[in-house]
Amino acid sequence: MSSKYISPISMDALSSLCGELGKNNSINKSDFSRYQVKRGLRNEDGTGVMAGLTRICSVEGYYILDGEKVAKEGKLSYRGYDIKDIIESCVEKNRFGFEEIIWLLLFGNLPTEGQLQSLYEVIDACRALPDDFIEDMIIKNPSKDIMNKMARSIMCLYSYDENPDDITIPNVLRQSLQLIAQVPTIMNSAYQVKRRAFYGKSMYLHPIVPGLSTAEYILRQTRNDKKFSDEEAKLLDILLMLHADHGGGNNSTFATRVLTSSGTDTYSAITAGFGSLKGPRHGGANLKTTAMMNEILENVADPTDEGQIKDYLVKILNKEAGDGLGLIYGMGHAVYTLSDPRAVILKKNARELAYKAGYEKEFKTLENIERVTPGLLHEIRGIEKDVCANVDLYSGLCYKVLRIPEDLYTPLFASARIVGWSAHRLEELTTSSRIIRPAYKSVSRKREYVPIEER
Repeated sequence: MSSKYISPISMDALSSLCGELGKNNSINKSDFSRYQVKRGLRNEDGTGVMAGLTRICSVEGYYILDGEKVAKEGKLSYRGYDIKDIIESCVEKNRFGFEEIIWLLLFGNLPTEGQLQSLYEVIDACRALPDDFIEDMIIKNPSKDIMNKMARSIMCLYSYDENPDDITIPNVLRQSLQLIAQVPTIMNSAYQVKRRAFYGKSMYLHPIVPGLSTAEYILRQTRNDKKFSDEEAKLLDILLMLHADHGGGNNSTFATRVLTSSGTDTYSAITAGFGSLKGPRHGGANLKTTAMMNEILENVADPTDEGQIKDYLVKILNKEAGDGLGLIYGMGHAVYTLSDPRAVILKKNARELAYKAGYEKEFKTLENIERVTPGLLHEIRGIEKDVCANVDLYSGLCYKVLRIPEDLYTPLFASARIVGWSAHRLEELTTSSRIIRPAYKSVSRKREYVPIEER
C-alpha cells in the first residue's frame, strides 16, 4: 500500500481558518427570494429551469395544465424510443441490448444488425488499456475510492492520446468510443488493486476475451472464477441500459456539457461527469439506500411486515435512526411523480432472480418501503406532492443479487452513464457555440480598502 500523505496544516489552524471563512460566507435565505434566485436551477414548484434543448433523451414525470404541475406515470425515452419498449423487446428475444443503446444514443437511430456487429468489433478492439497503464497508473497508486481512481485514470489517458485536444466531431467520437470500451476495464482494475492493497485479498486481472457483451465482460472480469449465468448477465444488461442516460439536466450530464461548452478536451469533460456522479445526492445514492436497508434488516424483527417497517421508517424520519438526516433513501425524484420507469422495470425483472438467489426477504422489505413511505411523508412532513420509488431503491439489491461488491455500485453506474455523457458532449459540440455561463448576484456590501498596517 502506498504511504499516506500527512497534511502540514494542523486541525487547530484549520478550526481557526474555518471560523474566518464562516463569518464571510453566509447568505441570508431571504435574499434568494428577494432577488428571485432559483437555487439548484429549480423553479419554486421543484421543476428544473429550462437551460437547453436535446434530442438525446426525454425524462417525463408530470405535465403542466393551466399553469399547475400535474403528476403522471413516468416515462424515459432514448431518441424518442420508450426504454420500456426497448427492454421488453430484448427480454422477449433473450438478447443483450446495452450495445444497441450505445449506438442509439450516439448516432440517433436504432442500429441494423451489421452496424451493431461493427460496434461490437470496435469495442472489442478498444477494451485494452495502453501498455503498462494498469501498472503505472493504478497498481502503483491504489485508491480507497474506485470512482476517484477511475476519474484519475481518465485524465491520465489524455497523455496517451496523440491528438487529445482536437474537438472536431470525428476525433471526439473516436475518443468517446474508446472510453466507453475502456471504462469497465479501468473499473475492474481499480477494484482488483483495492482488494489487494486495502483488503489483503487476491487480485484477479483476467485476459480480455473478445465477442462478449459489456454485461458479460464486466461479470467475467470481476469474478475470480470468471463464471456467470446468462440470467445474471441479462439482468446486469438491463441495469446498464437503464443507467445509460437520463436527460441533459441531471447533475453529471450537465457538468459534462458545461465543461464541453468551454472548448476543453474530452478527458477533462468526462472526468467532470465522474466527479459529479460520485456524490451521494447523485450516483452515490444507491450506497445510501443499501446502507439504509441493511440497517433495517438488522433492527426490524420482521421487515416483511408492513407495520414494523412503518414504525422504523418513522424513526428514520424523526432522525432517531438511519444516518441522522431524516431521509428515506430510494424514495422521491426531482422529475418523476407517480412512478420512476427505471424502478418499475428493475422491480419486474429482478424479482425472480432475487427470490432464486435467496433475497426474498430483502425484496419484500423494499416493497414495503415503497408502499408506506408516501403516506408517512404526508403524515409526518406534510408533503403533499406525489412521491415514488426511484431507481436507487432496487438497483442496490440487483447488484447484491449479482454478487457485485458495494465498491462497484456507483462505478457500474458510471460505466453505463459514460454513454450518455459522450452523446451529450457530441451534441453540445454540434449544436452550441456559447459557453454556459449563468449569472450570480453579488450580495457583498461595498467596503473601502484598508492598508495592512491599519487592520
